Amino acid sequence: MRKHRLSFGVKLVCFAVFLVAVILPLMRMLANLSDTDVLATVSSPRFIMALGHSVLASAVASVISIALASALAWCITRSGIRLKRFWIVLFTLPMLIPSISHGMGLIVLFGANGVITNLLHLQGNIYGFVGIVVGSVLYSFPVAFLMISDVLRYEDSTPYEAAAVLGIPPLKRFLAITVPYMRKPMIAAVFTVFTLIITDYGVPLMVGGQYITLPVMMYQDVIGLLDFGKGSVIGLVLLVPALVAFIIDLLNKDKGNASYIIKPFALGTKKGRDAVAYVFSILVGLAILLPIVSFILLTFVAHYPNDLSLTVANISRAFDMKAGVFLGNSILIAFMVAIVGITIAFTVAYLTARLPSKFSKALHLLSITSLAIPGLVLGLSYVLFFKGSLLYGTLAILVLVNLMHFFSSPYLMIYNTLSKLNENLEAVGDTLGIRRISIIFGVLIPQSKLTLMEMFTYFFVNSMMTISAVSFLATSSTRPISLMIPSFETTMMLECAAFVSLMILTVNLCMSGVMGIIKKFATKGRGLT
Repeated sequence: MRKHRLSFGVKLVCFAVFLVAVILPLMRMLANLSDTDVLATVSSPRFIMALGHSVLASAVASVISIALASALAWCITRSGIRLKRFWIVLFTLPMLIPSISHGMGLIVLFGANGVITNLLHLQGNIYGFVGIVVGSVLYSFPVAFLMISDVLRYEDSTPYEAAAVLGIPPLKRFLAITVPYMRKPMIAAVFTVFTLIITDYGVPLMVGGQYITLPVMMYQDVIGLLDFGKGSVIGLVLLVPALVAFIIDLLNKDKGNASYIIKPFALGTKKGRDAVAYVFSILVGLAILLPIVSFILLTFVAHYPNDLSLTVANISRAFDMKAGVFLGNSILIAFMVAIVGITIAFTVAYLTARLPSKFSKALHLLSITSLAIPGLVLGLSYVLFFKGSLLYGTLAILVLVNLMHFFSSPYLMIYNTLSKLNENLEAVGDTLGIRRISIIFGVLIPQSKLTLMEMFTYFFVNSMMTISAVSFLATSSTRPISLMIPSFETTMMLECAAFVSLMILTVNLCMSGVMGIIKKFATKGRGLT
């Protein structure tokens, strides 16, 4: 009885945390609509134009992103190319820098005075619809690539072998086997990518020009005009696609393969297929590396494109403007989010996965609600809810907003892991007189340590590079380094912005590398290959 009361008490505390950190701020933002003429806002020509721009650019970019990700996932899982781990790291490299950096890279390469523009004497520029689409694809396709490749990696080859024996042509095999298998995962990937793009303001802010989107409009109204009413209206509209994606994710439990024994595909050697995979992978890899190379170029030239002499003045200038201090803020925030995040996520996942009840189901649903909340919306809701409190204007509120913003995915990682472990461990422990805390630290944590490392990396990397969730909350003393990029862009100090992007990329690469090494040793320790 005491154990049940204790577990219920912990569940109640966790429920209260999510209530205060997610639900109540959103309700405060929605309550702010009562002081705003919603109809006048949504019917204004500027809003209608921004809405049309957002939907069109997001739809086009999503189609391209999904197609590109699917092709790359095929190259990794269905071809015989070598060094697949290298290609996976390369394809996911864009996830380690803020979206606004991709826009800046496009300006350096394809702007009016861009490197490639001048080299090839191209007409026109990258600003507007085309720039937003290209930048959004660079920013979003790695997410779709990971989702699709993960599904393809665990597809069973047996139905294909049977179809081949029966003489069924490849096209009919694709339509009869692959399409049904991939339908639900692809729907989830499409909604995820569309939500990422339509709620992002980094790329449109940098390369949008006069092509205003809803997130940029929200950013301008809140940061520039301090119009929280209009910001709340736009935030409510931006919740719609994210909410639809959230509902799709809840309903989409079947990933298309119920087999416990999966026979991998025998890839063999096919020169034509592998040549196509190599060429396509190399082209995409070059497209990914070009913006990063442009950051290096921009960092070490005096003033692009007027003065291309080499210098380290941009680095000194960035540090003179407190880049070192803000980098320290970012690393501290990222570490705190990662440490607190995996602690809370593990605790909640243990309560929901290992101690099922009706209250556990409600807590589980509450734990994944942040999947449906864009960073800009969450940040604005925090401004309205916490303003005047002890948290407001401190590093703690930045830790909290990042924790809630990125909580759902790591939580689902550990929830799935704990759900797969023997469900009778606690019952056996009770019979033998072993305390549950001993089972947690002696069995569950060691068995899920690889997942915990993945969670740590996810929390850390995303907290280092996020801009949207912290834009409205950071002060001059708590500012994370990612917010220096839009500031430098506004003052036309692209060289310093490029250096900041490189700093974020370097820190995230180092963290990912360190965690990869630790995971490798941990895997060897378990006797796995």
